[in-house]
Amino acid sequence: MFDKIFLLLVIAMILSIIFTILAFTQEKKLNVGIQMVKFKSGDEEISAFLAVPKAEGKFPAIVLIHEWWGLTDWEKENAIRFASKGYIALSVDLYRGKLAKTPDEARSYMQSLSPDVVVRDIKSAVSYLKSIDNARPDKIGIIGWCMGGGFALRSLIEIPDFSAGVICYGRLVEDEKQLEKIQAPILGIFAEKDRGIPPDAVKNFEEKMKKLGKKIEIKIYPNVSHAFMNPNNKNNYDEISTKNAWDLIDKFFKKNLNPEK
Repeated sequence: MFDKIFLLLVIAMILSIIFTILAFTQEKKLNVGIQMVKFKSGDEEISAFLAVPKAEGKFPAIVLIHEWWGLTDWEKENAIRFASKGYIALSVDLYRGKLAKTPDEARSYMQSLSPDVVVRDIKSAVSYLKSIDNARPDKIGIIGWCMGGGFALRSLIEIPDFSAGVICYGRLVEDEKQLEKIQAPILGIFAEKDRGIPPDAVKNFEEKMKKLGKKIEIKIYPNVSHAFMNPNNKNNYDEISTKNAWDLIDKFFKKNLNPEK
């Protein structure tokens, strides 16, 4: 048992070193600055991965909300990707440093979260972004995947500061009184074969949003399943659909957040 735990720790350490090397290389290549930052959320201090363009000027910002696995290297890579396109990107660690290694562990971590605390964390992330000198406080977006997609939608309902939001196969809200509170335009990325969020539920959500006069764009990708955008998801990852989804996301944020790049 001890040998197995030791081996897992060694593997985690090696992967962390590899990511650090790759991130440093990517940082130089893409002219992006990266660092882990801390800020207050209520009485707690929480961490987030920050990626910023190394350039002069004011930049729109994006809050990233991770999947049920935690703040993985993939989430950090997404933040770097946004920064390379002219956004200040902040990927919030909702799990306080924990990373799930199995679906059961991920489910346990997710179920331990208080939705109210998560929204508080995201509000704190928005406040932190507004404190950055070269951030544009009037142009802040949010994006989340899986669990994070659901929290992105809840944040768009409860936090009026966002100018745009992207929900990637996240849990939907049906209550029209809640949906009425949404002020920002939304892009929804979903999967035809997602058993947890079936196409009928997505279409119903879209119809309610349009009925309420909200700005909503929905794309349901055919023949793909939940979490198809994450290349670490060997069973469901779909390269072609992912490329198209990223193109839609880039165009959506460019339209609503107006980066200078």
